[in-house]
Amino acid sequence: MVVAVELGLIYAVMALGVYLTFRILDFPDLTVDGSFTTGGATAATLIISGTPPLLATAMAGVAGLLAGVITGLLHTKGRINGLLAGILTQIGLYSINLRIMGDKANLPLLREDTLLTPLREAGLLGGLGAIAIFAVGALVLKLILDWFLHTDTGLAMQATGDNEEMIRSLGVSTDRMKVLGLALSNGLVAVCGALIAQYQGFSDIGMGIGLIVAGLASVIIGQAIIGQRTIFVATLAVVLGSVLYRVFIQLALESGLKANDMKLVSAVLVVLALVLPQWSVLRRFRPARRVRAVTTGAEA
Repeated sequence: MVVAVELGLIYAVMALGVYLTFRILDFPDLTVDGSFTTGGATAATLIISGTPPLLATAMAGVAGLLAGVITGLLHTKGRINGLLAGILTQIGLYSINLRIMGDKANLPLLREDTLLTPLREAGLLGGLGAIAIFAVGALVLKLILDWFLHTDTGLAMQATGDNEEMIRSLGVSTDRMKVLGLALSNGLVAVCGALIAQYQGFSDIGMGIGLIVAGLASVIIGQAIIGQRTIFVATLAVVLGSVLYRVFIQLALESGLKANDMKLVSAVLVVLALVLPQWSVLRRFRPARRVRAVTTGAEA
């Protein structure tokens, strides 16, 4: 169960990226499945070539950022439906990721020094020490995202997702906000992919398949439990949801279900998180939804 919590905290980086597009921009971005693998492939290839792990992870984030920019430009400049733009980028990234990995489907990192090597050598992985370190990292990232969303740019991005026509009438470039949001989102997703590749000791061409479901599950489960009254609470819910999602998956595996059943389990979790809060019996326990006053820069 400790490993599940560790994974949940690492995957929280990806979940925060999904939160940016799914909740803030109200954009159905499917680039995630491809950009996650891009992050893992880029980091693994650079680490194997001798690049310092921290720099390799940062470059993985840049690669994901570029993937998000492509989706954003396809949607805003190419006038392609947002869902289709993400699918097209995701499909294209499959071939690009294979190229990055040298046409190999799997790149092992077990003999390479990674960001997690010191933790592994110190015997902290799989224990409370690693959980504490990962929790601090996830919370720092969460607070940085909170700060960004309270800046003028962040408020404009929120307004773009809430009422695009209104904020455009105030002189804000909604196209720019969408491209920026998609870039930041996929940058976070790619960094998560790089961290997961280093955690599990390999990068695989299929490591991102179905990841958008895990991201949505993290966002929806967390916010179904503690709500999204403010940005602070909403992002905290995403981190909590990511951990709970991995714990639920681990419990499902321990109950006797096979690894091949996990996609079904993920889908069921998302459905339950969406449906249960709507039931009249449970609605009284549901926290109030976040009300954003983006035009005044205040949070309700």
